[in-house]
Amino acid sequence: MPNLPPLLVKPVEIAPLWLVQRVARTIFSGVLKSHSALFDRLGDYRQSRYCFSPTDLPLHFRVVPAAQAISVFRGVPPQADARIEGPLVLLLGLLEGRCDADALFFSRDLAVTGDMEAMLALRNALDDSAIDLPRELGALAGLFSPLVRGVARHIRERALEGRETAWN
Repeated sequence: MPNLPPLLVKPVEIAPLWLVQRVARTIFSGVLKSHSALFDRLGDYRQSRYCFSPTDLPLHFRVVPAAQAISVFRGVPPQADARIEGPLVLLLGLLEGRCDADALFFSRDLAVTGDMEAMLALRNALDDSAIDLPRELGALAGLFSPLVRGVARHIRERALEGRETAWN
């Protein structure tokens, strides 16, 4: 799986962490607003801390469903109960349910550590969520919504070419 191009990585590397965190929280809040029941299927795992570590970005994202919170870190991954590591495109494809998590795990495109049951519960929660990130990003773009949605869909299609399959 190719990494993100340096043209996209460099701005994230030099952006202040507070700005990256603000963008992440805005997108996360938008997704939760559209999918308010997203974490309902987690049961006891709502208290778990999930870390998502893109291998092609110098960031780690920790999500705590019970608090409906996301935090962004640089450097060492934060404390988490379950962690998944892989290219950003695949992590976002999993969020949307467009990639087969099992196939990516067994092909070693993704690495999962920590509480596997918690990660499986999260996978099942995302399974029926019908998250569409281009739509979510477009909703945040106001007048530029159609443009942002179209560009994001194009990027997603190109990035996931040949990998877009349902989990089940």
